[in-house]
Amino acid sequence: MSRKAYIDNIDVNLAIDEYFKKLEINPKEELIKVKDSLNRVTSRAVYAKLSSPSYNSAAMDGIAVISDYTTGATESEPKTLKLNEDFIYINTGNPVKEPFDAVIMIEDCIIKDEDTIEILSPAYPYQHIRQIGEDIVATEMILPSRHKIRPVDIGALISGGIDEISVYEKPKVALIPTGSEIVENVEEVVEGKIIDSNSYVFENLVLELGGIPNKGSIAVDEYETIKAMVLEAVEKNDIVLVNAGSSAGTMDYTVDVIDEIGEVVVHGVAMKPGKPTILGIVKGKPIIGIPGYPVSSYLVFDVFVKPVILKFLGLEDDKDEIAKATLTKRVVSSLKNEEIIRVTLGFVDDKLIATPLQSGAGVIMSLVKADGLCKIPRNVEGYDVSDTVDVKLLRPLNQIKESLVSIGSHDICMDIVADMMKLKSTHVGSMGGILSLRRRECHLAPIHLLDADTGEYNISYVRKYFNGEKMALIKGLNRIQGFIVEKGNPLNIQSVNDLVREDVVFANRQRGSGTRVLLDYELAKNDVNPEKIKGYQREFSTHMAVAAAVKNKSANVGLGVYSASKALDLDFYPLKPEEYDFLTYAKNLELDRIKEFIEILKSEEFKNRVDALGGYGFENTGEIIIIE
Repeated sequence: MSRKAYIDNIDVNLAIDEYFKKLEINPKEELIKVKDSLNRVTSRAVYAKLSSPSYNSAAMDGIAVISDYTTGATESEPKTLKLNEDFIYINTGNPVKEPFDAVIMIEDCIIKDEDTIEILSPAYPYQHIRQIGEDIVATEMILPSRHKIRPVDIGALISGGIDEISVYEKPKVALIPTGSEIVENVEEVVEGKIIDSNSYVFENLVLELGGIPNKGSIAVDEYETIKAMVLEAVEKNDIVLVNAGSSAGTMDYTVDVIDEIGEVVVHGVAMKPGKPTILGIVKGKPIIGIPGYPVSSYLVFDVFVKPVILKFLGLEDDKDEIAKATLTKRVVSSLKNEEIIRVTLGFVDDKLIATPLQSGAGVIMSLVKADGLCKIPRNVEGYDVSDTVDVKLLRPLNQIKESLVSIGSHDICMDIVADMMKLKSTHVGSMGGILSLRRRECHLAPIHLLDADTGEYNISYVRKYFNGEKMALIKGLNRIQGFIVEKGNPLNIQSVNDLVREDVVFANRQRGSGTRVLLDYELAKNDVNPEKIKGYQREFSTHMAVAAAVKNKSANVGLGVYSASKALDLDFYPLKPEEYDFLTYAKNLELDRIKEFIEILKSEEFKNRVDALGGYGFENTGEIIIIE
């Protein structure tokens, strides 16, 4: 066996075109009951066997009459009708038979006695009568071919006398997870082992599209094992997906297996994340090698696997719903690949705002939080702040419009708010939040910025950056900043002076964050040189990320809030109390979303849930300070 030591860099659209030219997908048909056909796809046009309605029927409760006998009826000269001679009583849906050819609503009749009725206006032929075939005429087409069947379609089919319908068979999709480090169950996760989450994402994506997923057991990184599992999967399925092992490493066997037993059409696409994608064919069936990182795997499935499944179902890939949005952060590209950026979206002053989420092929939470995907084409360096970009929507715009957009400092309490209202919260630090608010990219900015001269929090920064604007500072939480350290504080870290020790590695927050401003203030006050701190240049975007670094021993200490320390069962050495507040334009106080936000801050439920985190105070929570 000779290993390939290269990966191509083929344009995504060219790769798809080349692959489909080689594939010969011939969808199969099957006959199923109409009542079981929801979301199935018609393989041929369906024509009505019966008309609906199949008889002339009353559309209203009332009386059936002979229209000619009612001519001349007026309010001044009512027409008298006799039961069983000139009219009969009739209910909605009852057949209307000759000689009767019209229906008068009962509320338009004057009942004189049991056998006599007066009418004040004439009826016209077929008034209030549903005629034969008014809805469906026998032999007319009810549904075209390649139509995905909806609940209303089932009603029409049954009304048209259809009991069975020809649809495309659901394609069977084999899912082969690979990797000696992959395990099935949470209980098996130890150092060096990773749980197989991708297969469950694939299973549900296949189900959502209308296929039948067949998940296999995990294949260890052995050539013959993977080969045997692929061959078995090809025999029993229409499509085979091999997850992980698609690159060109020493333990990546997928491309060689496909090359031996079939054909590798493409190996390597100009897409980031997702570059090591394999598009192959074995015994005429599509086999796709998908990278193992969660974000890569999802995006590769969406770009390459989805259109293959839809082809088996006789469907074309729907056009993406695209919206124009304004970027809140600069994003850069490597120029070599089409890069896909995950973004959150929100409407601010009727403008759609896109905030890039954390990048990286393994950051699956960026997909969970994402409202859309933004593509940076090949040979484009990236986009700048305030650039307008096209975003593929992952959520409906009407849901996005209802959300409050918060950009600024991180605190765990924002997750609680997001559980109590529709909130889009992005963590870029206090200064990043102030700048976003000034560019009108968010509704409010959480901030906690210490004025080194006065020792006051937030207000001086508001006056500096919003001079001449009427602003509102919504008081948030009192909290304690301090050193997050390992359980038992084995290195006895108690002050910023300890951070320069040889045995200490520090986890820092990003520049512009209130925590970073506090750190630099304390370093300067104590005459500590930051260049002597190991880890000072390594930045984390949230308090929880700092705590995780300490928990995982990639750092001994970080500056953060007590609640993050408590959440991960670490120890905490207090440094300084601070004020975590929310800045907005004063005019925004009239927005329903801001009003709801303030009500939540003041609520007992919010305070109880935050109090359980530990390290917070609520002295002025929800109060408003106007700054002009």
